[in-house]
Amino acid sequence: MKKKIAVLLTLTLAAAGLSACSGSSGTSGTQAAGSKAEGASTEAQAPSSEGGELVMAWWGNQVRNERTQAILDLYSEQNPGVTFDGQFSEWADYWNKLATAAAGHSMPDIVQMDYKYISQYVNNDLLVDLAPYIENGTIDVSNCNEDVLNSGKVGDGLYAICNGINAPALLYNKTALDEAGITVKDNMTMDEFITLCREIREKTGYKTNIAYNNGENFIEYFLRANDVVMFGEGKLGGTAEDYISYFKLYEEGIRDGWVVDPSIFAERTIGSVEQDPMVYGSSPETMSWCAFNYTNQLTAVRSAAPEGVEIGMTTWPSPDPVRSDYLKPSQFFAITKDSANPDEAAKVLDFITNSVECNNILLGERGIPLSASVADAISPNMDETSQEVIKFINEVVSENSSQINPPSADGSSEVNDLLNKLEESVCYGQMTAEDAGQQLFTEGSKIMESKKN
Repeated sequence: MKKKIAVLLTLTLAAAGLSACSGSSGTSGTQAAGSKAEGASTEAQAPSSEGGELVMAWWGNQVRNERTQAILDLYSEQNPGVTFDGQFSEWADYWNKLATAAAGHSMPDIVQMDYKYISQYVNNDLLVDLAPYIENGTIDVSNCNEDVLNSGKVGDGLYAICNGINAPALLYNKTALDEAGITVKDNMTMDEFITLCREIREKTGYKTNIAYNNGENFIEYFLRANDVVMFGEGKLGGTAEDYISYFKLYEEGIRDGWVVDPSIFAERTIGSVEQDPMVYGSSPETMSWCAFNYTNQLTAVRSAAPEGVEIGMTTWPSPDPVRSDYLKPSQFFAITKDSANPDEAAKVLDFITNSVECNNILLGERGIPLSASVADAISPNMDETSQEVIKFINEVVSENSSQINPPSADGSSEVNDLLNKLEESVCYGQMTAEDAGQQLFTEGSKIMESKKN
């Protein structure tokens, strides 16, 4: 076990340099979350017979932090004797802290979990199987879409409860583009996107940030166009040419002047909404007209945008948009094996899943609620941005997408760390796309093979 946790610590520390676009703030589609159902309760739970303090940790932004603290306060009010130590971090810090806590057997009771890493934590025996709590009625999933619910499964167990659904979203400075008379279409091909980037650079001066050092999600999206699943058990999917094509986006964009210079990220926290070059910077020369995010980040990005700047939303570009696009569990909540009170923690997960009062505070910040009846109940209270996301998911993405890839196998964090290093080398002109693609495929395959059970 000590060896396994040491491995997880290494993997997670590597992953901490990445930023999950799936993990800031959000909304999603009610229809996508599940079919209509009845029976969600707004009543307070019975006071806990055990009480005590629970530690709950999550990543995100200030909007998420404030709303999550508010629902924990509500739970404590409804369940006298139960208090919380809420621990909020930025994405990179979150995984560093969680890895360190895992190594010391001191993880929080409840953790926010990402789809990419759930398998790693389960395989290292760090999360509690929630199936018994569902079977005994502690966690009510009767109003939840089964396919979405099962996204928290690893093997025969269900180890996490999805917070909701979101989708890849290219957010962009609509104000700047409107002023230049430039229109952005949904479901752009990659060729259309590159043509658009060139036009925007020429007419506005704004360059393009293609998820610099934050491309772990985009490269998988890009590869899906060729029916390539990047991470398999003990191997990387596709061929070296698939990865060379990905790096060529950066090589050609830097060469032709429409991709942002990597030096602008030298003193920024990559993955921070507030420091993203779409909303942070003093001139178009050092800024991007777009950001590769997820729908559940639209609220936070709009909050971070300068006054007077309208943020628009469309799909990520791809050689084949329908093959590439997908609906994704926004994040999960899981109970750790280190919890001293997993029974109470399970009640908290039920509260987040089924309490209308709770979700009227969250208002779809992490994604539209998993419970369809809760989603229906809170929909009238959601803001204009949330309603826009619902429409985007239901009308743009749902009919033009494919099944999401399975969770990444062990070794993916190290491969993504290598991806970022190679991407940096390409953008600084220290390596060709050809060499970077070959190295990623060769060395990445070795990494995955070394993690094979």
